[in-house]
Formats: sequence, C-alpha cells, structure tokens
Amino acid sequence: MIQQFRPPSVPLITVDPYFSVWSAADHLYDHHTVHWTNKRNSMLGMIKVDGKTSRFMGKIQMTSDTDYEEPPAFLQKSLKVDPLTTTYLFEGDGIELEMKFVTPLLLNDLDLLSRPASYLTFNVRSVDGNTHDVQIYFDVSGDLCVNTVDQPIVWGRKSINEQIVAMYMGTEEQPVLKRVGDDTRIDWGYCYLASPQVSSMKTVIHSYDVRKQFAETGQLLEKDDEQQPRPVQSNPAVMAALVDIGEVDETQVSHFLVLAYDDIHAIEYFNQPLNAYWRRNGMTFEEMISLAISQYGEIQRKCEEFNRELINESQHAGREKYKDLLALSYRQAIAAHKLVVDENGEVLFLSKENFSNGCIATVDVSYPSIPLFLRYNPEFVKAMMRPIFRYAASEEWTFHFAPHDVGCYPKANGQVYGENKLEYQMPIEECGNMLIMAASVCIYAQNASFAKENWVLLTEWANYLIENGLDPENQLCTDDFAGHLAHNANLSIKAILGIGAYSIMCKMLDEKDGEVFYQKAKEMASQWVEMAASEDHFKLTFDSTKETWSMKYNLVWDRLFGLNLFPEEIVEKEIPYYLSKQNKFGTPLDNRNTYTKSDWLVWCASLANSQNDFEQMITPLWHFLNESSSRVPFTDWYDTITGKQINFQNRSVVGGLFIKLLKPVGISEYHNQLSENNSISK
Repeated sequence: MIQQFRPPSVPLITVDPYFSVWSAADHLYDHHTVHWTNKRNSMLGMIKVDGKTSRFMGKIQMTSDTDYEEPPAFLQKSLKVDPLTTTYLFEGDGIELEMKFVTPLLLNDLDLLSRPASYLTFNVRSVDGNTHDVQIYFDVSGDLCVNTVDQPIVWGRKSINEQIVAMYMGTEEQPVLKRVGDDTRIDWGYCYLASPQVSSMKTVIHSYDVRKQFAETGQLLEKDDEQQPRPVQSNPAVMAALVDIGEVDETQVSHFLVLAYDDIHAIEYFNQPLNAYWRRNGMTFEEMISLAISQYGEIQRKCEEFNRELINESQHAGREKYKDLLALSYRQAIAAHKLVVDENGEVLFLSKENFSNGCIATVDVSYPSIPLFLRYNPEFVKAMMRPIFRYAASEEWTFHFAPHDVGCYPKANGQVYGENKLEYQMPIEECGNMLIMAASVCIYAQNASFAKENWVLLTEWANYLIENGLDPENQLCTDDFAGHLAHNANLSIKAILGIGAYSIMCKMLDEKDGEVFYQKAKEMASQWVEMAASEDHFKLTFDSTKETWSMKYNLVWDRLFGLNLFPEEIVEKEIPYYLSKQNKFGTPLDNRNTYTKSDWLVWCASLANSQNDFEQMITPLWHFLNESSSRVPFTDWYDTITGKQINFQNRSVVGGLFIKLLKPVGISEYHNQLSENNSISK
C-alpha cells in the first residue's frame, strides 16, 4: 500500500465538536469508524463486483466477541489527507474504487462553512480492460445521534423534493442543549443521509440485519423497520443506501451522498438558545440540504482549488513534512468550533476544549489557534473574542483581569474553570492573550475598529500587565497541566508582548499613550534579559538555577508584530539549545518533564533563522504522528520519548501550526498603510 504519511486518526466527517467521524486505523476497513472521542460512530461501506461482495469501510458486526465472519476486505491501496479532503483508493476484482470525504470548511464563505453537511463521493472504474457489474452499499448507524448506547432512537424519511431522497434518525427524548461536558456526544437533533434521487438507488432504514443481508445476498431488505423506538445497543438501526452502478468500464462513474446533522439549536449563550450561523436568515434544514446537493459540483471545485493553494504554500514555507502537518490540522482546527450569531447579529466562533475539561470559548485555547484564522479570515478571531468581552464587561465578572472561558460546551453562561476561585485563575496569561489577539486582528485585518469597541477592557488589562506582568506571582499559565509556577520567564514574555500589543493599537487609533506603553514594554524586556539569562540559554523561572530551561514560544509575536522588544540573541541562543534537548519525537516543553506541546513546538520552530533548523524542529513531530500508538485525532500534548498521547485530542489549538504562513509586519509600516488607506475607524 502506498502511504507516505500515516495519520494517527483520519478525518472523515468534520463539521463541529458533535458531528465528527474519524477512522482510527491504518485501513478504513480495520475497525468501526468513531467519533473524535473514539466512541463508536459506525459507518459501513461494501462493494459488490460481478456477484462478489467485499468490505471497504468499517465492520458489519457491532461487537468483536462473535463468531461472525466479516466479508473480505477490498484492498486499500493508498490514503491521502488534504486540507479539505480525505481520499482512499481501493482495488480488487478488476475494479478501482476511489472514496472521497469532503467537508467544505472554507474560511472565506461563512454560510458554506457553517452548513452541517459533509460529502462522500464514490468514483469507480475498471482497471483490467474488462467490464464489471458493480453495486455500492453504504450505511450510517444510529450511534451517530446518541451519547450512550442505551438511549432509544426513532427514525423516518423526509420528503425534501422530488429530486432528493433523505432518511433521518435521532433520540426519542430529544434533550436539546441539556447535556454539558467534555467526553460527550450529541443526543438531540437528527442525523440525515441524503442523496440525489436516481432510479438505480434503493434505501432502507433497518437493523444491522440489513448489513448481513447485503453481504450474503447482495440485496437490501424490502421495507423500513417498524420496531421503534429502540436503544442503539440492541441491534442498532442503520440508514442504508444501495447504488446499482451497473456495467463499469475504463470510464469513471461517480455517485455522491450527503451526511448532515440538524442540531435544532446549537449553543446556549448567556441563557438564550442560538441557532447555527447558516440559519440566521430563516433557512430551513430541507432548504440547506437542497443547496448542498445542487451546489455539489461547484463546492467540490472550490475545495480542490483551496487544497492546491494551501499545499503549494505550505510546501514552499516548510517543505513536505510541514505540508502534511497543515493538511492534517486544517479541518480539525475549524471543526472544534461552532459558528453562530447572537441576538444582535454578531458572529460568534465558539471553541470546545476537547478532552481537557469541555470549556467553551477558552481564551488560552483560542490564542494558539489564531494563526490559521489570521491567515485566511481575521473575522473568526473577533468572533472568538466577543463572548469574553461580553462576559468581562458584565457584573458577573468581578476580577480586573481577563476571564479564562465563558462556560462548558454547549452552554456559554459564564466561566466554570476552577470554580472561579482566584488561585485557579490565569491573570497574566489571559490578559496577555486577549491583548495579543486584539492587536493581531487589527494588524492583519488592517482595521483597528474592533479594538476601539473594546478599549476600556483592553486598557484595564494592559495596565494590569504593567503592574503584575514582569515577574509573575505563583499562578497558572496556559500549560496548566504543569501546575502553578512563580517567576515564569515565558509568561513574563507574554505580559511584555501584551503591553507592546496595546501600544500598537494605541498608535493605530492615534491614542496618546502608545509611546508610553511601548517604552514601558521595552524597559521590561531589558529587565527580562538580565533576570532570565543563563550562559547559552534562558531559564525556566527567574529564581531557578542555570540548568533550567523552557520553550519561549511567546516570543513569536515580537517578530510578527515587528515590535523588536527583545534582542535577537535570545533566538540565536534558544533554537540551538532546543535542538540540543531534542528527543526522538521532539523537544520537551521544559526541563521538568519529557512531554511537549505540538503548537508551541512549531511556534518555536518558526523563530528559527534557517530553513534547516525549522525542519529539524518539526520533523520529530511528523514522526510522532506517523508512528504513535495513540490512535486519536491530532493531539497537542504527548511524550517526546515514548510517542504516546498524554491527554487532549481534536483541539482547535492545531491552528497554531499555520504560524509559519504569517508574514511579519512592522508597526510603522502598517500604521502608514492604514493611514493612507483611511481604513481606521476612529
């Protein structure tokens, strides 16, 4: 099998934190497909060629403790993961089958990106010079719409129009927006399987028996199962489609299906239910499905074009392995969010802190993710920050620093992290994050109006950093899994750059204190160098011994913003030092443990002054993904010696890997450009 890069888990359906299906195996037919939590979300694919049935996706049987003999596998020849597309190639019995999964997460088209619809395309052709009779079977199990398998589900059909056939299933109870937490799956709304209506296609909703029926006879059961509601654990219901392609020669024949999910309401936002963005003007789910099907060809072309552009850009910026990292992380970073609009029509892009604590709109999860969104559409960064500004301005927030989050997904009703106790807050971390994020939006969008709208809070947080940021007291930072730490040198960098970021916004808005804040940041940076210096590197904490060290990933914004607060000698010392500490799968986060964070690793690599050093820094990360026994969606926290996941998976922070695609910008350069374009809203 030709497979240059083996992802630990392969993205198949990637829409949002709930509608998310992956293959955690080398071959698509090795195991059941799963939700990103690795709970079963079974989809099955079989192909019948000249009367012989083979399996190319998933398993027929629900459990492994059975004597049931699965049909033979249709040999997988290759797997390719592109930014928007996952393509499997199979071959057998004189037939080549190409299966494509596409979720059109195009950041310049919010309507398209927010549609809860994903495409499966089957391309079939003969490769032995003969014609063959071919049928394709595909189904979706009821476990895509439950949290636990004891929940009863119901099913049915929806008449959309004469050209579209659609089946659906969902829980009997329909507890809309009731479930809160991390290791959870959606148990409200309805999962759909839809397709253009063609005479060669048959559909049925039935138990797992329909799978065995096709495997043994090549036929579907004649009518839908009437025994509903029924728990998923007892012979689960599936929505099955059989496409009789007929005689196939060397000319490729195609058919596509649409998998979609109607979540009814998407988010609870300060005690009000919100709909997904695509619904903001009253579009119905049936209308959305119709559009998804009618625009199939156009959408596929747009996705292919974007794939080519990003692949070319990433190869140019970081070579082949960097291209693989970005291709794997693109859909994950976006689909770990939900796009909605509030009661005022403002866009919100709410992250879920996956396999951590389930927090929603977490500031120090948004912060590492923003390079992807700054590269393609800074409006998404604004949409991440709006919930934090709203909550921080309310009477519910009593601190003079920025909040950590606004709740637990899908309920954004106020911070839940650390039970709001002061000792579990991240004062320096979140103030620095919000200031850097705000400045990055203003710079890369070439418009400072967003900062102006939130100026009171930004000013309060900048002053907080001046008073408390140089030598942080004992507190948590974004790497909270490492515990509290006083005198944290890397956290101090964030505070200094947060003040520098505020000075940029002052200059862009012609606020009088810009130079004052810049000079204060410059002074603090000079003090930092004296406090953190240690011969050939810089220390973990200001009060520690010379042997301590840490990755100073926050430094990247000094270069990107053109602030030049810190001397270049820091990078010149730190990068060789990181390389000297490198283990098989990367450089550890700091001297206290052998684990690392993939986002911070790439941020540090992007500081390297040579392409060779950059590649040396990221190559172990590529090998980790390619070799790790932890078969989960791209984890950002893993051990650099064993190559095993520590925790976290499918998080939005992998958007941070795109930082090498951001071009550095100088303050004066942007200030002049903005003034000339008259694009600042004052």
